[in-house]
Amino acid sequence: MGQLTRREFVGGVAASVGFSALSARAAGEVLGANERVRVAVMGLSRGLSLARTFEQQPDAEVAYVCDVDRQRLERGVAEVQKVRGRSTTGVLDFRKCLDDKTLDALVVATCNHWHAAATILACKAGKHVYVEKPCSHTPAEGEWMIAAARKYQRQVQMGNQRRSWPIIREAIAALHQGAIGRVYQAQSWYVNRRGSIGRGQAAPVPDHLDYDLWQGPAPRRPYRSNVIHYNWHWFWHWGNGELGNNGVHMIDLCRWGLQADYPIQVTSSGGRFHFQDDQETPDTHTVAFLYPDNKQIVWHGTSCNPLPGLRPPDVLFTGDKGTLEIRGASFTIYELDGKVRHQSKGSGSDAVHVRNFLEAIRQGQTLTSEIEEAHKSTLPCHLGNIAHRVGRSLRCQADNGHILHDKEAQQLWSREYEPKWEPVV
Repeated sequence: MGQLTRREFVGGVAASVGFSALSARAAGEVLGANERVRVAVMGLSRGLSLARTFEQQPDAEVAYVCDVDRQRLERGVAEVQKVRGRSTTGVLDFRKCLDDKTLDALVVATCNHWHAAATILACKAGKHVYVEKPCSHTPAEGEWMIAAARKYQRQVQMGNQRRSWPIIREAIAALHQGAIGRVYQAQSWYVNRRGSIGRGQAAPVPDHLDYDLWQGPAPRRPYRSNVIHYNWHWFWHWGNGELGNNGVHMIDLCRWGLQADYPIQVTSSGGRFHFQDDQETPDTHTVAFLYPDNKQIVWHGTSCNPLPGLRPPDVLFTGDKGTLEIRGASFTIYELDGKVRHQSKGSGSDAVHVRNFLEAIRQGQTLTSEIEEAHKSTLPCHLGNIAHRVGRSLRCQADNGHILHDKEAQQLWSREYEPKWEPVV
C-alpha cells in the first residue's frame, strides 16, 4: 500500500472516501469474546513502543503500522513481527487504513499538530482512537474531538497512562476519601537535561521522508535541518513546548486529585533561559492555575537542568490535614508535622492503559481517560502557553475554560490550517 494520489491527498481531512459503508464492527457493536481488536498505529517513534504493547495483548492485533518516514516504517514492520511472529502491513499514509472495514481502532502517536485531525478522521471512519498526549494542538481541537467522539459514538482514549495505574488510582481515591482533609493545592514538577537545538538551516527534504504529509493540517513551511524528528516540540507551529509535552501528565494528576474541571485564572512566568537557539517555547517555566472553590495547581518545568540532588516529587497535594506526595508509581501521605502516616509502592506501564482501551471496545468498560477528561487536562497546558505568548494572565470561563476579555489571547484558541485540511466533525 503506497501513498495516496495527489487528488486524494488534497482532499485532506474533509475527505470522506470509504466512510459510507461501514461494517458491523465499525458501527458500535461490542466485539465477541474470541475476536481480536485490529489496530493501526500511526507515528513510529512513541508509536513503536505502543505497537509492541498492543501486539503483546492476546486479544489485539496490529494490522498496520504507519509513518511518513520510510526508514521508520520498515523498522516498525520488523519490530512488530518480532513480538509474536505475525506480519503487519506498513503504510505511508494512515488514511488508507481507514478504508479497511475490519479495522477497529487507530493509535495516534504522531506530532501534536496531527492529533486532532487524525482522531476526527478515524471517528468518521467508524474507528475507535487511542491518541497520545496532549490530545490536541489547540483548545478548539480538543472541543472538536469531543464532538467527533459523541457524534460517531467512538471510544477515544488519551495516552496519559497513569490514569490506569492501580497505585495512582489508590492515591487519588485516598485524596477523595479525605486522607489529607480538604485538598486545595497541587504542585507538580518536570525536570530534564535537554541540550540546545542549535540554529537550523534550510535543507533538502530527505528522500525517505514525505514532508508534505508530515505537515498535514499545518500550513506549509520550508524544511529545516533541526526540526524533525523531535525538535518540532519546541516550535509553536507544530508543538506545545514542555508544558504540553510532559506537563500534561502531571497536571492531569493534579486536576484529578483536586476534582477540578476548568481554571478561572492562568498566570505564566518563564522563557528560553538556558540556551540561545531556535527554540520558541520555554525551557524554564512556572504556571499557576486558579480553579473555583479556592483550588490551585502550580506546574514547574526546568527542561535543561535536572536539579540533581533535589529530586522534587512528581506531584505534591496540599490539604488542611496533611500532604500526599506522588513519585513515579508510589505515594506517601504525611501529617502536618511531617510524620509519615502511610506509604504505598507499586508499578506502572502502558499495558494497563492499553487494556482499559481494549476492554472499552470489547465490553464497553469505562475509559480511564476518555476524551472529555483528556481535554480538561490538556486545556490548562494550552492556556499556560497562551498566557506565556501574550505576556499576561488570563481570565477564563468556569464552565468551559474559554478565555475572557482578551482578543489577542482568544485568537490563539485555534490556528490556521493548510487549505482543505481543517478538521471537520
